[in-house]
Amino acid sequence: MDKRKHPDVENGDSEQVDVESPARKKGKAMPVAGPQGLFLDTVNRYMLDFDFEKLCSVSLSNLNVYACLVCGKYFQGRGKSSHAYFHSLHENHHVFINLHTLKVYILPDGYEYVLNPTFTPKQVAQLDKGNPYSYDLNNKRYLPGFVGLNNIKANDYVNVVVQSLLHVQPLRDHFLIDNSATGSELVKRFGMLMRKVWNPRAFKGQVSPHELLQEISNASQKKFRLNEQADPTDLISWLLNALHAGMGGKKKAGSSLIHRTFQGEIRIDSQTIVVKETVEGEEAEKKVFDESREIISKRSPFMFLTLDLPPPPLFQDETEKNIIPQIPLATLLSKYDGVTGQESGNILRRYKITALPEYLIFHIKRFTKNNWTMEKNPTIVNFPIKNVDMSDYVEGPDALGETRYDLVANICHEGKPGPGNGIYRVHVHDKAKDQWFQIQDLFVEEIMPQMIFLSESYIQ
Repeated sequence: MDKRKHPDVENGDSEQVDVESPARKKGKAMPVAGPQGLFLDTVNRYMLDFDFEKLCSVSLSNLNVYACLVCGKYFQGRGKSSHAYFHSLHENHHVFINLHTLKVYILPDGYEYVLNPTFTPKQVAQLDKGNPYSYDLNNKRYLPGFVGLNNIKANDYVNVVVQSLLHVQPLRDHFLIDNSATGSELVKRFGMLMRKVWNPRAFKGQVSPHELLQEISNASQKKFRLNEQADPTDLISWLLNALHAGMGGKKKAGSSLIHRTFQGEIRIDSQTIVVKETVEGEEAEKKVFDESREIISKRSPFMFLTLDLPPPPLFQDETEKNIIPQIPLATLLSKYDGVTGQESGNILRRYKITALPEYLIFHIKRFTKNNWTMEKNPTIVNFPIKNVDMSDYVEGPDALGETRYDLVANICHEGKPGPGNGIYRVHVHDKAKDQWFQIQDLFVEEIMPQMIFLSESYIQ
């Protein structure tokens, strides 16, 4: 959930930028070709032969050689004084591939797409104000930022987490603008996937997360695999911490963009339970703190808040079996009001938030394990899409600031519990058009906001 901004900031005027037409460098005027001006229809596969020795046809150098994908000739470099640059101007040939890195460039502009899309700060600033539809090479319409991700085998749990994080504005803006090679391999591949999903000049309206999936598997010591479904909550917890470390973050609060975006702080009061008996011999109420006894308090950082669902009814008749239990979000949040006690063994705890993050993640605890099987709680959580007020659950300076949040993404589970028995899908919000989309792997469709409440929400 995204913390609401002040109206003056949210609706501030800014210069309109055409994200589909990058600024041209001075030189010969170039016609626009193809769906997005990529000149891809000028590529002549019949002229291409990569069996020749990779030497520049002008200088005979074998350093930094590019192949013209229009005529098949080899040229050195792509700078303003290079042979490839002059060839693009004189012959009106614009698509070149680096024969070493296999990256494709459009000359003389010098921009690179699909393998590594680039964005300017002005283009990024317009994404939440005017995000137009684009067209792929097959002339199929797609909306940048709202494209499907391939499910290679059983990685739907990864896809929904990644789709959610791709729409967290601070992360999105950082990775779209920062195209540097710094950070861990996981950070690099996450940023690359971010740029591909938001690319307005994609070759096709879908993206394969295979490179990121492989790195997640390697970095997690095979804990998260693309061929075995896992819990999205475990993944998002691990992924945020791994990105934090990969971006140079330390234990100190706010030492990385991840912590500045998602990390909050909570006060935890603990007290040992002492069972007292009433005059009638019944046990007294346990879930109330005895203020006259010792209470241990500590503050702890958090990346997400766990919300506990009440257990569903055990015994139901035929009519009640058709009724799905419902509960408002405010009831679940009472866990963090600083008054309600939570039992854990012989310890009673109560919670109060002391610092709110910019983006708040809720984990609705829907699955429980016992010795034999996994069970799923079907209770529907009724929640507002906008203006979730956290003021009743916060103390300290943050209680005086902005405490309202708007929903950004909603991960839900459908089907039976257990790995491979159900599917995960995600609802994401397009702020520019104020539309909601439901994404399940490659399937992307618009959805009415009223339908989001009917899903079995798992992570928000």
